[in-house]
Amino acid sequence: MAKIDSEIKSALVNDKHRFVTNLVFTANWVQNTFIEELKPFGISPQQYNILRVLKAEGGWTAMSDVKDGLLEKAPNATRLADKLLGKGLIDRKGSETDRRVVYIKITKSGSSLMEEINQMESTIQKALNKNLTIKDAKYVSEVLDKFRG
Repeated sequence: MAKIDSEIKSALVNDKHRFVTNLVFTANWVQNTFIEELKPFGISPQQYNILRVLKAEGGWTAMSDVKDGLLEKAPNATRLADKLLGKGLIDRKGSETDRRVVYIKITKSGSSLMEEINQMESTIQKALNKNLTIKDAKYVSEVLDKFRG
């Protein structure tokens, strides 16, 4: 990937402006690449995110806890879960004690799909392996943590 100035064909004010511009540009590149790579599997990145949380939990999980674990906070998580339910990738049940609480869990089909996706060598993974060392990845992660305060 080229330097950000030439990618966006614009001069940037200073290195801090360049950092934020590069961050947004790269985040969009990752998101768009991920969307394209998930298309053959019939799910969106947001649906993948829900499945990721459920796979890690391993059992029935309150929808509110699923929402808390999402990388991208989705106000439409219930609608996304409905789509996953329709695809047979999750199961859903209501609480026996509080009808406002809904539990969901990943199905065997959902787990199988996650395994298939996770075994794919993605463009993102190739870029990480080819262009960054472990030291680079750690440093950038620390800088991003520092940036968020």
